Amino acid sequence: MNDDLKALIRTIPDYPKPGIQFRDITTLLLDGPGFVATIDRLAAAVGPTPDLIAGIEARGFIFGAALAHRLGCGLVLLRKKNKLPGVVTGVNYALEYGQDRIEMHADAVAPGQKVALVDDLIATGGTALAGVELLRSAAAEVTQALFVIDLPDLGGAARLAAAGVAVQALVEFEGD
Repeated sequence: MNDDLKALIRTIPDYPKPGIQFRDITTLLLDGPGFVATIDRLAAAVGPTPDLIAGIEARGFIFGAALAHRLGCGLVLLRKKNKLPGVVTGVNYALEYGQDRIEMHADAVAPGQKVALVDDLIATGGTALAGVELLRSAAAEVTQALFVIDLPDLGGAARLAAAGVAVQALVEFEGD
């Protein structure tokens, strides 16, 4: 369905380590019509228009900001630890080897606000699930998440669905 967009995503083998097929969206971003089509198709995939788009650092900021602009809603930034000034709230989550933390401003989301989570890629889902947990801890309603790329073999979209989040991705790369 989105083979035109998939063709604009470069694969870099063995990055960042041997055996990994890195899906590089920078080539998609370099193509003006392709980037416009990506945002238009993400916007079309959104259920009811949310109050806020939550963009996950860092590439989620690119797609999240463009999508928020297109939909006319606000943008909340979900950042890595110690990147935001002022009072923040955060969630720790497990990585393959260790832990990480995602944070947002404590006053970024009001209870009951409808928020759609956006990132460039869903793999295992750890960061996206942490983002959902963080937003829900502020009493936001997070019912949808949008991604340019899904790596379905890694199970992240299924993990989000199990958490009650409808997942939309424009392209899939299976078996990598």
